[in-house]
Amino acid sequence: MSDLTATTTDIDSRLEGHRVELTGYCYRMLGSAFEAEDAVQDTLVRAWRNIDKFEGRSSLRSWLYRIATNVCLDMLTAGNKRARPVDLSGPTPLAQAALNPLPENTWLEPMPDGRILPSVADPAEAAVARESVRLAFVAALQHLPPKQRAVLILREVLAWKASEVAELLDTSVASVNSALQRARATLTDHQGETSAADAADPLDEEQRKLLERYVAAFEGYDMKALTALLHEDAVMTMPPFDLWLRGHDDITGFMTSIGAACAGSRLVATSANGTPAFAHYKPNPDGPGFVPWAVQVIDIQDGAITGMHCFLDTPRWFPLFGLPDHLDADAA
Repeated sequence: MSDLTATTTDIDSRLEGHRVELTGYCYRMLGSAFEAEDAVQDTLVRAWRNIDKFEGRSSLRSWLYRIATNVCLDMLTAGNKRARPVDLSGPTPLAQAALNPLPENTWLEPMPDGRILPSVADPAEAAVARESVRLAFVAALQHLPPKQRAVLILREVLAWKASEVAELLDTSVASVNSALQRARATLTDHQGETSAADAADPLDEEQRKLLERYVAAFEGYDMKALTALLHEDAVMTMPPFDLWLRGHDDITGFMTSIGAACAGSRLVATSANGTPAFAHYKPNPDGPGFVPWAVQVIDIQDGAITGMHCFLDTPRWFPLFGLPDHLDADAA
């Protein structure tokens, strides 16, 4: 192997080693799984092309975050911010339920844990990372102006010093501290939205049993059993539709009316946004087996399910999560 090839391989390896944490950062900034991955790819390409200009005055990691931040800020100049259905309107009464889709770029998107949560040895650091990719928290971040968003993530999630953030953003420490104060105040205004789930890393015995009962109730389409597991104010969302429902009566009523075709479905466990999740396959209407229907991201709080967030654009989500596009008829 030539020295040039060895050097090239080393650079590739060093850059690639930062992909997961950079994807987590860009995902928090952008609220989109695919835009985050595009931003990271752009970051790594820019870094590769300019590696000879990296002078080592900061760490490679800091330099990559500077590039990633600039990429994200450029992507956010259009002013578009992503949201959940609950951020855009009030709940829809079951009697008025209608499935009205909105454009893809409206919605906050789910993200597999493995693409955004790097392995860390410190349990406290891991817990902060998981909390900071929850759907509710990432949705709250979208209320912040882009630079405030970057400051809050870098300071509060990644534990950078104010001086380090100031250097990255080419600003003063006083400006960073002021931006952080304003960002914290905005998040406080949305605190109810960001405290939507209990910690689930790892799942405790009570949470595991709750999810086992949920799978049994959902697959059996047992609405009485499901009602017993849902918080009385539980929420069900279904992007790309703007409809969302609140309360176990409306949720189960929807499932037995408009959603009745999901009877007999199968759920396959996965994980997304630091919380339990399931790949939802419904019976194939055109033959045997089961076909993709949704990725469900589940919120748990105080021993009950408080959120069922069902992302229905399965041609996008199932490949992203590495999920099969069909289950055999005897799938358990």
